[in-house]
Amino acid sequence: MIEILTVCTGNVCRSALAEMVLGSRLADLGVRVHSAGSGALVGDPLTPQTAELALAAGARPGEVEAHRARLLTEGVAAEADLVLAMTREHRRAVVELNPALLRRTFTVREFARLAAGMSDHEIAQAAQGSDPQKRVRAALRVLATRHGIVGPAEDPAADDVVDPYRQKDAVYQQQARQLLPALDEVERFVRAAVQPQHAVG
Repeated sequence: MIEILTVCTGNVCRSALAEMVLGSRLADLGVRVHSAGSGALVGDPLTPQTAELALAAGARPGEVEAHRARLLTEGVAAEADLVLAMTREHRRAVVELNPALLRRTFTVREFARLAAGMSDHEIAQAAQGSDPQKRVRAALRVLATRHGIVGPAEDPAADDVVDPYRQKDAVYQQQARQLLPALDEVERFVRAAVQPQHAVG
């Protein structure tokens, strides 16, 4: 099974929203998406605004209701094939916990920026083997090399997702505008890696 981990601070807003939405979108591939927080509000549910956004974006109601925040630990991170951090700070926290995750840990917007330059066909070509997990990991290794081609974002903050916790609804909406299009790219990348027969041009 392919494992994707999303990471933020409290695990009640950004990473939880990413988990719910991406998990729903990739359920047909058997991908498991889970989340954690570097300073998690352990045991807390989603904030009401996050729950509303998640449902509007297609998350499954039962999972939205059941979510409880959990702490990012080395054990939680260890099994992930892909780690999507909400900010550069969270990415650094993951890699410090487990340096072996360096080449498969990205901020979610950084991932989208790098993946946007790869066609479905290129992703499928990068994915080697018949095992879906190995294919995704192989494609991610190629994606990681694109740092040298694409270069850093002009504004480093453009790779981060804003933290809406205890902020106004407008900040929650800003978070969604930053996060959801990035998840579109994640879904496209994983599908092209797992299902090469559907990859085109």
